[in-house]
Amino acid sequence: MSADTAKINAAMAALDYVREGMTVGLGSGSTAAHFVRLLGERVRQGLVVLGVPTSEATRSLAEAAGVPLVDIERVTRIHVSVDGADEIDPGFNLIKGAGGALLREKIVAAAADHFIVIGDDTKPVPVLGAFPLPIEVTPFGFSLTAGRIFEALRETGCRGDDVTLRPGAEEALPYITDNGNIILDAAAQMIPNPHALAAALKRIPGVVEHGLFLDMARTVIIGRDEDALIQEKE
Repeated sequence: MSADTAKINAAMAALDYVREGMTVGLGSGSTAAHFVRLLGERVRQGLVVLGVPTSEATRSLAEAAGVPLVDIERVTRIHVSVDGADEIDPGFNLIKGAGGALLREKIVAAAADHFIVIGDDTKPVPVLGAFPLPIEVTPFGFSLTAGRIFEALRETGCRGDDVTLRPGAEEALPYITDNGNIILDAAAQMIPNPHALAAALKRIPGVVEHGLFLDMARTVIIGRDEDALIQEKE
């Protein structure tokens, strides 16, 4: 099975949740990009929706695909948000942020009536943590913040505790988010208590947001070779 085919099938299945007149959160990353392109095709066929992009890359993609956009400051309701994930556990808890858009993704997902996660069959995992956890932090004092994150990983029982600064396109410079912050990637390896870690991270001055999306997703769609498996939160 082609991973790209699986992602496209997941994105196509997510389109069934989009109705006329909806305001739709547009996620970031390769799987979400398929959804944006497919949504653009529906718009060209006459579907009327408004999109709220979660990154500048998604904004550019949506504009190219012909999806009408609305500034988030003018939004009073987001009916549905569709986004990918780096890991999905059996309780629909997620790790997100490989693309560096986790802050805007979380704001939009939290505001949506219905948050849908799409991906291929490499995304479901029994326990979160094999994928490094992205944490958006302020550039000021980031080394001190990294030390506190290291302590939080240890205190909450994570198997790993390595915290590294994400490099930018030029490795001598850090990756800069759309919000002007930087990303620390925490190699937790295994996160036995995601809620405890999330709470510990939120208490650290300098942490803007983390990539644990807990108790947010209502629907998970896993693309397969010919179709997609749709799972709804009970």
